Amino acid sequence: MPDKKLVISSKKYRGDSSVVSVRLPNDMIEKLDAIAEQTGRTRNEIIQKCLTYSIENIEITDNK
Repeated sequence: MPDKKLVISSKKYRGDSSVVSVRLPNDMIEKLDAIAEQTGRTRNEIIQKCLTYSIENIEITDNK
């Protein structure tokens, strides 16, 4: 996969949504909070952006 950057702007997501609960390591939460602080976005928005990027750029391999 090419070396790409996830660019986060200050625009907020608006639309239908559902609540999903996940466990994250404390150090990951700290990093997400730091990104949220730097960008003026919420932790939720940062997680949404990261998941969207990952889903759009995932490469699935067959390990057989």
